[in-house]
Amino acid sequence: MCIIAISRVCGAKRKHKTFNGLKNQVLFMDHEHHQGHHPAHHHHGGEFEARIAACNVPEPVRTYLTRCAHFHSAPAPGLLIGAFMVDYALELLNATPDDKLFAVSETPKCLPDAAQVIAHATTGNGRLRVVPIGRFAITMNRVSTEKTVDGFRVYVDMEKIKQFPIIDAWFSNSPVFSKHAQGNALQEQIFIAGRQLLSYEKVRVPVTLKEQWKPVKCPTCGETVPDYMVVDGKCGACGPMKYYEKI
Repeated sequence: MCIIAISRVCGAKRKHKTFNGLKNQVLFMDHEHHQGHHPAHHHHGGEFEARIAACNVPEPVRTYLTRCAHFHSAPAPGLLIGAFMVDYALELLNATPDDKLFAVSETPKCLPDAAQVIAHATTGNGRLRVVPIGRFAITMNRVSTEKTVDGFRVYVDMEKIKQFPIIDAWFSNSPVFSKHAQGNALQEQIFIAGRQLLSYEKVRVPVTLKEQWKPVKCPTCGETVPDYMVVDGKCGACGPMKYYEKI
């Protein structure tokens, strides 16, 4: 019964249509970033995969969506849109997930995980930067030894999103949107919309080549940090980046 109901909604026709110089950010996620996702919609129940199939989401995006939801621990709407965005960027770059790619996410919410899962660009391997601008956009480029490199910036187009009222209401944080009543419908509309929400622009970004560094001992805590990360003679944790109190 669930799949039949899904098919009715998703039966509509579907059109297929480095920044490396930036510093890492210490970012704290707010608990509302999964708005639009309800525990009852968790992908482990099978409804999530059934909804993807009923909406005729093509491969490899179908696999990307499932992998991203598993990694993220929930099929959050921003994550699902992010999977389409990263897939689009790969096509624009004529790249595959196995290529060495760099990414910059302009939001800390959901979108970075799509880059990590699909393109293997992670904060740990230095190929993902998160810049807390607040725009839902991602820029991706290939590796380069030059001072600059060309890439593509993919973003949610505020004109195109108007074609999809449920997504538009969720994205604009409108009181009209009800995450409890419209969570499934939101997922379905995202799957139907796919790239139709998105636009892109070709961009040129600076590349910072890896430099030699020396360890410096912090006079306050006694631990060592790279010399280029010293702030006012101390490590960041003993200065402006302190985030804990000893107990």
